[in-house]
Amino acid sequence: MSKESILTKYTGGMSFETKFGNHKLIIDADSAFGGKDLGPKPKPLVLNALTGCTGMDVVSLLNKMRVEFKDFEIKVDAEMTEEHPKYYNKIHLTYAIKANEADRAKVEKAVNYSQERYCGVSFMLSKSSELTYEIDMQPLG
Repeated sequence: MSKESILTKYTGGMSFETKFGNHKLIIDADSAFGGKDLGPKPKPLVLNALTGCTGMDVVSLLNKMRVEFKDFEIKVDAEMTEEHPKYYNKIHLTYAIKANEADRAKVEKAVNYSQERYCGVSFMLSKSSELTYEIDMQPLG
């Protein structure tokens, strides 16, 4: 079993700094909540972790399947509850990608494998949210 540890340090106002190996991330709140908008808010970072995780899966799988593609983007639309604790109760991903029509089944397989087997962030979020997805495939060229 692998373990991961990070340390997040309070830096004043509503701001925190986290170090991840050689990288650092500052999170903050909007000015309406006492922050100075020095970095992203925490909850959207969860959505970013989701798109990064599944995106890396899909790219890796498509490369292994030797699928030529370009202009790959993942859009997230998320709904948040009104009551505390506020969380994303509905998350919808749209995978937009340009690839050859002959590779449609492979693109679908890569996305499905990411969502159903490989992406740990999708797995975690699916325990608290309705997580759906679609593929918007455009012709390559």
